[in-house]
Amino acid sequence: MKSDNKILLSICIPSYNRPGQLATLLSTIDCNSDLVEIVICEDAAPRREEVRNVVDKFRQVSKYKVVYKENPSNLGYDGNLRRLVEMAQGQFVMFMGDDDLFINGALDRFIAFLTEHKDKKYFLRSYISKHPDGRVEQFRYLPVKTVFPLGEKSVAWLFKRSVTICGFTIARDDAFKVSTSELDGTLLYQVYLMAQICLDHESIYCDFPVVQAVQSFRDDKPMFGSSAAEKSRYTPGTVSQDNSINFTKSYFEVTKYLDDRRGTRLTNLVRTDLSKYSYPFLSIQRKRGIGPFLQYAKRLETEVGFGCTPYYYIYKWGLVLFGEKLCDRSILHIKNILGHTPNF
Repeated sequence: MKSDNKILLSICIPSYNRPGQLATLLSTIDCNSDLVEIVICEDAAPRREEVRNVVDKFRQVSKYKVVYKENPSNLGYDGNLRRLVEMAQGQFVMFMGDDDLFINGALDRFIAFLTEHKDKKYFLRSYISKHPDGRVEQFRYLPVKTVFPLGEKSVAWLFKRSVTICGFTIARDDAFKVSTSELDGTLLYQVYLMAQICLDHESIYCDFPVVQAVQSFRDDKPMFGSSAAEKSRYTPGTVSQDNSINFTKSYFEVTKYLDDRRGTRLTNLVRTDLSKYSYPFLSIQRKRGIGPFLQYAKRLETEVGFGCTPYYYIYKWGLVLFGEKLCDRSILHIKNILGHTPNF
């Protein structure tokens, strides 16, 4: 089924057990209703009825076209994203986590950007995140709007920067064509879509933030691990060492899948880039204490191969010596001075 060209953008929301956060997200959608639809797919969670009530109430007062479906059984993160692409009718789909938010007034500006660059197939977004102490962190990867050429070098650079789901925007029909269930459980289906499409098409970076990512992993209560595909990899309810290691390994499951089918060299390219920017992979386990952290860092080196650049060791020993909070503040300060993330 092809998209309806009258709809420019499908805002696609995978829902799992967060009715309150979903209601808040829906209240932040503030754009021209003629160009968008809102697509929500509930994934057989315990609080399904509450989610349904939230959507019903929103639909009664909303000016937007709202499409709502409930999966008969839990598909998991990747399967639910795939289902949303199937349901969408827009020329482009934008994924939003059900706990993320739109920045006031930014969505219309992004739609204008999308309209201006309709020939591009993937849009790398900027976004913000708020720390528990109220500090706002900007995730701007480049100082200005940038067009990326097709090919594996661009894909390798885009890989890590495309993981956060909020605002992830891609051409719907192209994403539908490369649909697969073979990577279910990796929690990286959106990155797979980006890679398949950007190997063959130009992409573009949008240099202004449109969305706010709510980093719920900081609460140490992830919900992954409920679907059949996820249960062998993830234990729900905690950001454990094994969960972190298995998620990191999933990057290379995706790259190997593409290398085998597309003849690329993405595994080596992505490993080097992830090592250069491995701070978040490391810092997520620093709160466990120095001993467990060093054990975990050793696993990243031996099981994942992250010790392939000196940047990894700078982050590792910086976290050992100064702790997560001071390192976080230092990185945020550097980003604020530069106005964007450093590029090594």
